[in-house]
Amino acid sequence: MSASSAADGGSDTSLLPADDRLLRVDAHLAIPRAELVARASRSSGAGGQHVNKTSSRVEITWNVVQSPTLGDDQRARLLARLASRITDAGELRVVASDTRSQLRNRELAEQRLAELVRAALVIPKRRKPTRPTRAAKEARLQAKRHHADKKRDRRRGADD
Repeated sequence: MSASSAADGGSDTSLLPADDRLLRVDAHLAIPRAELVARASRSSGAGGQHVNKTSSRVEITWNVVQSPTLGDDQRARLLARLASRITDAGELRVVASDTRSQLRNRELAEQRLAELVRAALVIPKRRKPTRPTRAAKEARLQAKRHHADKKRDRRRGADD
């Protein structure tokens, strides 16, 4: 049992072990942090002295094409669903410059990457085709008859 699961009472029910070297995406997928490339740079925009001298903006890239962590079906789904966000080299890029802390921005960028991958891997439920019930068909036809009768009665009233 790892130190982190012993500290929380061993209530970790996920399928993958808890580890600081892994970025947890969901219960079935965790990206090794060794596959992530993080770059720090200066944040853009106004902010005074602090923003001009510290590199607090964090950009994280992850190569989806070359990652051994993904299965073929997961890779295909990510490449299809995130095509607009993946570069020609197969890298998914996430940026965070929300806070003044580089460490906090890195955590935010990792969370955004995990959320993006998690959302892209969701397989939507297939729509089950349904048919209207007999009562619904009758109600629709009855409403049509009522509407037609109303219009017919208006025409009769104009002739008198």
